Amino acid sequence: MSILDWIGFGKAAPEPAAQSDTVRRIVEALDRLEPERARYLAAFAYILSRVARADLKVAPEETRAMERIVAEHGDLPEEQAMVVVQMAKHQNLLFGATENFLVTREFNRISTHEQKMALLDCLFGVAAAEKSVSQLEDNEIRKVARELGLEHPDFIAVRSRYRDRLSVFQKDEPAAG
Repeated sequence: MSILDWIGFGKAAPEPAAQSDTVRRIVEALDRLEPERARYLAAFAYILSRVARADLKVAPEETRAMERIVAEHGDLPEEQAMVVVQMAKHQNLLFGATENFLVTREFNRISTHEQKMALLDCLFGVAAAEKSVSQLEDNEIRKVARELGLEHPDFIAVRSRYRDRLSVFQKDEPAAG
């Protein structure tokens, strides 16, 4: 299944991956969201996972940050946010190379400038979850900002709030020895 199917723009609707009653109830609750809101949250979470995975791994701290952000931003209970994040991470792992631009373009189409700026701030928040925004993550966020049609001053305004977390500005620790 492609990410476009998962967020409701493809032909097939997503099917629950697990058979537990708890997961089924959570997925059913997500299905009750307004379709536009569900698409927005799915794309939002996917883009968060795109940046978290920029260095080819998603740290537990990044996952927790994504869950917190999706819960707050999406006004979702923690359990639902966890399911959304896990689905987004899984979809990114499977289809990231081909779907990143398509999902970001769709988010660009369905979001306001304020929502794009909020996403940009959240992307830096996820990247900084491990106390340092790597150059790979910074570059991926810059790429997302361009794909969202954000101006360079918009990117710099948000990035400057995370200056102390940018790896290019952090001093290397001396090697023990």
